[in-house]
Amino acid sequence: MSFASSLHSRRIFLGSAGTALFTVRGLFAEHLAATPQLTEGPYYPDRLPVDTDNDLLIVGDNITPAVGQVTRLTGRILDSSGSPVKDAVVEIWQTDNNGVYINSRAPNKDRQDKNFQGFGRFMTGSKGEYNFRTVKPVPYERRCPHIHVKVKKGARELITTQVFVNGHAMNARDVVLRELRDPIDRELVLVDFKPVAGSKIGELAANFEIVLGHTPDERSFLANRRAKSEG
Repeated sequence: MSFASSLHSRRIFLGSAGTALFTVRGLFAEHLAATPQLTEGPYYPDRLPVDTDNDLLIVGDNITPAVGQVTRLTGRILDSSGSPVKDAVVEIWQTDNNGVYINSRAPNKDRQDKNFQGFGRFMTGSKGEYNFRTVKPVPYERRCPHIHVKVKKGARELITTQVFVNGHAMNARDVVLRELRDPIDRELVLVDFKPVAGSKIGELAANFEIVLGHTPDERSFLANRRAKSEG
């Protein structure tokens, strides 16, 4: 079977947006393929900004927006069976339009856009949904454009990953994206940044569904079943 055929056979569509997700068959019926974990990187904010809401374009009461192509990043947090995860905290952080993080160790701090929040949080609702207003990520140093994402619930960190711009020329040589050897895993973190119809300022929309892996109980059950089958 070709890669394209294999990809198609594992694809399902959830929700009115028609977002593509992948399924794997196994013990717990047909499960969604988990979003791959990726490195947090060195530039998670070492000092959180005063403003940590989901609009990264405006800092506090400032009326001057950040520079960059306005992007609406939306999605849902789902468990492996496709059920929404309510009351999860989604965090994102990224460089500004000049390629500068808000971390104090980040290079080129003299070029930082002071009007860009650089970090935001959002708590999911009953459908597991989240949304942010930010700028389209840009390359910096030798990294391709990306947005970091972390999901927490209570004191637990559920996943840390990254969102990549589908089709960007630097993707093929990005050191983090190349860690994903499985083409399916790569597909799961590549996101289309599409023009918003009717937007007078050229806004983009990006939708990133995050599927959490098996719970510890599921992993234990699978491991036991595998051990019995191999024994």
